[in-house]
Amino acid sequence: MTLVRRLARPMLSTMFISGGVNALRGPDDHVQMAEPELDKLQPAVGKATEQLPFDLTERQMVQLNGAVQLVGGLMLATGRFPRLSSLALAASLVPTTWAGHRFWEEKDPTQKANQQIHFFKNVSMLGGLLLASVDTEGKPSLAWQARRAARHAGDRVSEINPLTS
Repeated sequence: MTLVRRLARPMLSTMFISGGVNALRGPDDHVQMAEPELDKLQPAVGKATEQLPFDLTERQMVQLNGAVQLVGGLMLATGRFPRLSSLALAASLVPTTWAGHRFWEEKDPTQKANQQIHFFKNVSMLGGLLLASVDTEGKPSLAWQARRAARHAGDRVSEINPLTS
């Protein structure tokens, strides 16, 4: 199973590394594609970012998403915090898919089919990322370990002080 993880993680990461580099190098194309959706989200984004000491432009939002994809992709590919990086990539994939592949708005049948393929490819990658985000590599999850430690601590307290039972 370890071999599968060592191969699968970099394979899953390739799209994100490539997409992140492209978004950082040429954000204007991405902004143009995402602009209709970014305009709709601006009130919510403005409210969510009002505590920041600066305003996030559409270009910066695209670059931030690209940076998350690049860094998250590299982390997943190298096995660094794979569960966290998978979640970060999944979170970045949702707005990318929604803003970039709105096949239902396409009039041209060829473009519609192309966007539909990309949309469902991203949905498939989202499924892979969600699986990767819960992969504990055969080890107990942190939640399980915490519950077990609490139970053992309670047992030890009961052994030491029988009045607490």
